[in-house]
Amino acid sequence: MRATTIHGVRDIRYTDVPDPVIAEPTDAIVRVTAACICGSDLWSYRGDNGPIERPRTIGHECLGEVVEVGSAVRTFRVGDHVLVPFDHCDNTCPACVAGYQSACVNHATTTSGQGEYARVAEADGTLFSLGGAPARDEIPDLLALTDVMATGWHAAVMSGVRPGGTAVVVGDGAVGLCGVIAAVELGAERVIAMSRHADRQRLAREFGATDIVASRGAEGEAAVAELTGGVGADYVLECVGNDAAMRTALHVARAGATVGFVGVPHGVEVPIRLLFDTNVGLKGGMAPVRGYVETLLDLVRAGRIDPGRVLDLALPVERAADGYRAMDERTAIKVQLTY
Repeated sequence: MRATTIHGVRDIRYTDVPDPVIAEPTDAIVRVTAACICGSDLWSYRGDNGPIERPRTIGHECLGEVVEVGSAVRTFRVGDHVLVPFDHCDNTCPACVAGYQSACVNHATTTSGQGEYARVAEADGTLFSLGGAPARDEIPDLLALTDVMATGWHAAVMSGVRPGGTAVVVGDGAVGLCGVIAAVELGAERVIAMSRHADRQRLAREFGATDIVASRGAEGEAAVAELTGGVGADYVLECVGNDAAMRTALHVARAGATVGFVGVPHGVEVPIRLLFDTNVGLKGGMAPVRGYVETLLDLVRAGRIDPGRVLDLALPVERAADGYRAMDERTAIKVQLTY
């Protein structure tokens, strides 16, 4: 098959690779019909995940049609149109039952979601049936549910957002913008988006943010303090993953608040003494997409949320390298790859 592959720092190609095959009886093979590039893919693209020893496929957000199933798969059959949560789970182990499918004992992730075919482990527990081929105008929203909308939702849930109070969202990428959607939908009375980019500020406002803080570091923290009367935020969503974002998140939280963190950690050092002194909590991690997808799809189809708007550029999958470049240079928030 053909697939998007990474060969080195900022070296993305669309090349021939072996077709995925059924490796376990619980697997399924999905023909990818739509995909997108994730902000977390940029960590590898920029070389922040260490050296790339050999070319490999990349991409973990996709929709598709089931073309083959393992002998133990009972829920899905060839021809089913499905949404593929990026983190695979059996949905039956103790972690899954507790609502943390991303910590499943049989956890796996999509590895060729920007190719022609993808192998899905634990198909019965992972895949979500769309009940038929999706309409073209529904595809961006559905793609957002495979990762970024569920991840932004997870940040809001982990921070404890409930009706009333103030939420601060640190980060204005696709996940941060989806975090704004989540904080609004879960009832935060005030939502402060920390963003330095005018196009993302506008979208955050349209998603329901009541305030924008365009500065970072100490200056940004001071701006949040001023907006909250010196108290700090009741809920904080950390949607970046670097040390500066984490420190900002912890410093803008009021005493006793919780920071919900979903940014993939890179170089983060948690200041335990600060948490001890302020009773600020830290909770989060990889989003359990399969646990949220049904709720989120209901919200999309009811017209309550429209996370697909974070996909602001569409390119043929053969031009994936251009999509990575656009996201790296911040000329696009999130790129949809068309088939």
